[in-house]
Amino acid sequence: MNFDRRRFLTYSSAAAALLGANSLACQSTSSSSTPPKKLKILILGGTGFVGPALVEAATPRGHEITLFNRGKTNPGLFPELEKLQGDRDPLKGEGIKSLAGRQWDVVFDDCGYYPRHVKASAELLAPNVGHYVYVSSISCYARNDIEGMDETAECGTMPDPTLETMGKQYEYYGPLKALCEQAAEAAFPGRACIVRPGYIVGPGDPTDRFTYWPARADKGGEMAVPGAPSDPIQVIDVRDLAEWMVHVAEQKTTGRFNACGPLPSPSKQLDWGEVIRASLACTGNKATPRWVPLEVLEAHQPAGFHIWAPFAGESKGFHRVSNVAAMKAGLKFRTIDQTTSDTLAWFKSLPPERQKRLFDGAARMLTAEKEAELCAAVKKA
Repeated sequence: MNFDRRRFLTYSSAAAALLGANSLACQSTSSSSTPPKKLKILILGGTGFVGPALVEAATPRGHEITLFNRGKTNPGLFPELEKLQGDRDPLKGEGIKSLAGRQWDVVFDDCGYYPRHVKASAELLAPNVGHYVYVSSISCYARNDIEGMDETAECGTMPDPTLETMGKQYEYYGPLKALCEQAAEAAFPGRACIVRPGYIVGPGDPTDRFTYWPARADKGGEMAVPGAPSDPIQVIDVRDLAEWMVHVAEQKTTGRFNACGPLPSPSKQLDWGEVIRASLACTGNKATPRWVPLEVLEAHQPAGFHIWAPFAGESKGFHRVSNVAAMKAGLKFRTIDQTTSDTLAWFKSLPPERQKRLFDGAARMLTAEKEAELCAAVKKA
């Protein structure tokens, strides 16, 4: 199956969204109805996409939060919080020195991409922190063609584990995440929680991958939609991810978890048609969807689409990853209608030049001309 494999690998590997023994895969602590103990939380990062959602999930529950980052991304966010400045790379400037000797109950690491960086922070914090929650990715897995993969599936490797580059097609993103997991677990044996999300979506998403669909539907006209309505899709709202991560911190949950979803029922995953239906519904059904079968896409290359992956060949299992362990550990999902509606409302609140970038910027995957070509081809078929 030759459908634009380069684009799929590039965008799926950077899902952010951008090992070891089976016995570690699904450990969890049962939830409690008692009020949570106030935690001292350190967030490495905290001002990008996942970080602010963590702050917003933890603050109402009375937890005390400290942020550690370079002070470059959204520096004005959360002026009421303690902020420590430094660099994940211990060899740059003051590095992670501001963390030395401090005590926290839990650390959320949502910006660790290179194992040397994760090793440095985890080893420094281990004597004074009880719990390390590391945000990895389902891109850590070696294969995308196997349906129903759980946390025991084989992770990817790279020829030289000391390389600090994602690769030209992000081919090292997943293996690097796997190595980062190992570094966190080695420093916090029995005290680490590895969170492996798929596509992280919702308000505040800087990648525009999921945002494209409700935003495109809002433009109206004929909208090219790849694949079939029955194709599986797995996305997680950043707010659901953050709320669950705070929950696992409160419960001191350890192990590895695929934070993917949602699952409307144990036997049926969310399908692509539901995402498109919700995207259209939140706009008052302004657009007319034109479903473009895989064979038509292959005949009109290059043509790329955000979020969706062919339910065939090398990508057949990408949106069919098991999230059973995470759900048993308390992961819950809001409706896809709420996610699409809130995402569109957030997008429409952005400055006009930022909105324009979604359809005209360098990162766009589908030009208006190519979309019209695909819609015309479908009508002729």
